[in-house]
Amino acid sequence: MPGDASAPYGTRTAIRFNRHEWSGAFGDMGTDLPLLVGMIVAAHLDAATVFLVYGALQVTTGLLYRMPMPVQPLKAVAAIVIAGGVSREVLGAGGLVIGALMLALALTGGLAWLQRAVPTVVVRGIQLGLGLQLGRLALEKFVPQDGTGGFALAAVALALVLAVRNRPTVPPALLVLPLGFAWAAWHWGRGAALGFAAPAPVLGIPPVTAWRDGLLLLALPQIALSLGNSVLATRQLAMDLFPDRAPLPLSRIGATYAFMNLVSAPLGGIPVCHGSGGMAGHYAFGARTGGSVILYGLFWFAAALMASADARALLSLFPGPILGVLLVVEAVTLLALVREVAGDARQLTLALLLALVAPSVPYGYAVALVGGTLVARWWLRPVAPVQPAARGAAPIGVTGGVPPLSPDVPTVH
Repeated sequence: MPGDASAPYGTRTAIRFNRHEWSGAFGDMGTDLPLLVGMIVAAHLDAATVFLVYGALQVTTGLLYRMPMPVQPLKAVAAIVIAGGVSREVLGAGGLVIGALMLALALTGGLAWLQRAVPTVVVRGIQLGLGLQLGRLALEKFVPQDGTGGFALAAVALALVLAVRNRPTVPPALLVLPLGFAWAAWHWGRGAALGFAAPAPVLGIPPVTAWRDGLLLLALPQIALSLGNSVLATRQLAMDLFPDRAPLPLSRIGATYAFMNLVSAPLGGIPVCHGSGGMAGHYAFGARTGGSVILYGLFWFAAALMASADARALLSLFPGPILGVLLVVEAVTLLALVREVAGDARQLTLALLLALVAPSVPYGYAVALVGGTLVARWWLRPVAPVQPAARGAAPIGVTGGVPPLSPDVPTVH
């Protein structure tokens, strides 16, 4: 059913804070939490600052768009950072480069050109590589924590995930996270105490030495993925869920995506995007206005206050085996996207080769993006680029040079 927060584009839709908005506010928690905590741990970020900036971006987006269109971590960036131990300086530089590139593309019309230039099979190959890398990390680093008991905890969490796999309105995190909290409470260390203190973000610009890695390791792979799976799909899903509102301008989505990263990086935040998956999650749990996104932002403000008092105590609420299971869910979501090209032997072969190259060679994701595009244009001609779905199509909203994504295939940002 269409959303009831419909209005022509440019008018001020009312923001509500009723029980439906409260319910929808946490519809994307299971996706965000493991990526945020994983990046904080891997890149040695200040948890309070990350949560504070992340919450501020949520509130700003809710006020600006006045619909349930939350901010999400960039999944390609998160997977590379968590798996590769990227430094905070490189992460900050990557966020600034991503913001600058997206702003240039939004202002010059380059979004449409890049959409045509990168074949679908290359995007799916990179996503497959990210999924393999993230799954390996979850199984090797997170699940084995806490020894035999940790494996048992992961097994129970995985059983809960499988039990609700056919119930899309029940995010696995709603079941798995309380299990993790109970485990943390049982193993709570002496002297650990949750409290509140004011966070104090520090403005900073990454050193020159970090910019090259920020561009090649993080920005280039992410921009290609964001076009189809964040900018285009978010616009399409907004049209599908709120058909009485005029379509959001593509350049507006690209511009706010850019500005969020240009603001977040100097403040010590993480790279982010608008997410169609997040919008779907909020909407599925009842949200129809920007109220759910504002409430979600306030939750992260509270998390920032707690992290300022004792970040280790806060992060200990999320045991490694629980995060590992949630990361496995993220990995499977990425791996499933290769189904779009599975019907063509040559495209599937290229996607598999790119998935092997991306995580295993220096600057592998940039190599896979550029090299894969050249190979696809030579070997697979003609291969159509990623195209936005027609208005009224399935909410997934992207198609390529192979049969379009089925409605049950998730998108990744």
